[in-house]
Amino acid sequence: MSISGTGSPSRRVVVTGIGVVSSLGLGREEFFSGLVAGRSGVRTITRFDTTGYAVTIAAEVASFDPADFMDRKVARRMDRYSQYAVAAAELAREDSGLVLDGDPYEVGASVGSGIGGLDTFYDQTKVLHERGPDRMSPFFIPMMIPNMAAAHVSMSLGLKGPVSATCTACAASANAIGDAFHLVRRGDAEIVFAGGAEAPIGHIGIGAFAAMRALSTRNDEPERASRPFDSGRDGFVMGEGSAIMVLEERERALARGARVYGEFLGYGMTGDAHHLTEPDETGEPSATAMRRALAMAGIEPAQLGYVNAHGTSTPLGDAMETRAIRSALGQAADTVLVSSTKSMIGHCLGAAGALEAVASLLAMVEGKVPPTINLDHPDPACDLDYVPNVAREASLEYVASNSFGFGGHNVTLVFGRHHE
Repeated sequence: MSISGTGSPSRRVVVTGIGVVSSLGLGREEFFSGLVAGRSGVRTITRFDTTGYAVTIAAEVASFDPADFMDRKVARRMDRYSQYAVAAAELAREDSGLVLDGDPYEVGASVGSGIGGLDTFYDQTKVLHERGPDRMSPFFIPMMIPNMAAAHVSMSLGLKGPVSATCTACAASANAIGDAFHLVRRGDAEIVFAGGAEAPIGHIGIGAFAAMRALSTRNDEPERASRPFDSGRDGFVMGEGSAIMVLEERERALARGARVYGEFLGYGMTGDAHHLTEPDETGEPSATAMRRALAMAGIEPAQLGYVNAHGTSTPLGDAMETRAIRSALGQAADTVLVSSTKSMIGHCLGAAGALEAVASLLAMVEGKVPPTINLDHPDPACDLDYVPNVAREASLEYVASNSFGFGGHNVTLVFGRHHE
């Protein structure tokens, strides 16, 4: 291996393992079967008392016990978002069939988070104000900071190769996967555990996003609240979870007889240079990210079969993304399948890109495109084929996933079927 970064840029990168922690269940099978079934993970919040909150719904991860994946003492020193990442990484390792007994410097981790340990921040701020600074936990900072998911994945699996964390809001885990792709392609690593994690469902997360009027207030219909591209959409629904995929140098993967889900082909990113939270309504920066990813992948717009949209269920965002897809794909936009899995799992912020990249990849592998549920009255400004309400069978050669973040971060990832 070339750990100096002088490897050939022509090295091919494949996906050999997938791990998921989501509101639809643990593991790729529960996650994807739930998506295809059009099952919503949105419920009334149970994690804290929502009395007095304008928003009382979210897509919580249920029935998660960190002790299934790590020692309880270790888990107590992690925020929930890091626990999710470690669990997803272990599920990905198991799924990949990897035995990590070789050179630890050949294997790395790239894990994004938009916020980090928000619950820990809330809990320790309460301690500070109610009990004083001398009662604060010495683990406060190392539980809260947003690099700790990557660090804990590294420590739990013994990975000593490149370890990094991205923090580009809701594009964080898409950036993390794209950055991991470059690490393997350049020869800085042979394998990278890549993805993201977020656990924002709590007093601060719900309260603050509601104060921005970013969240749906359809509290009496939780499962119908997230409705991307629908004329009745009124904001996104908060979600949480983690997805980690194993990116591996192709020849190494084939030599060990690994199952290959697909090949990572393209990574494009741009900035809006526009606004703190609102997207550039023209969609051109987002369209440019798509064009760059397709160019890196070496494919034409007409070859792209499916786009997992960022599709947050916000009035401005969904219309902008529709314009971006039309601009990037041209006439091919009339035939490409597009759907938003946020309609089922909510918006998982920094983890969204990873969960949606997994959904895109599995759609290609399984030949089934997850639907956009709750799309009952399409917005005339959103005029693509969003696979409304019912999954659709499709033979897909290439798929893409879009992720956009506050501050104007735009990322597109492209995957394709693996060929010799």
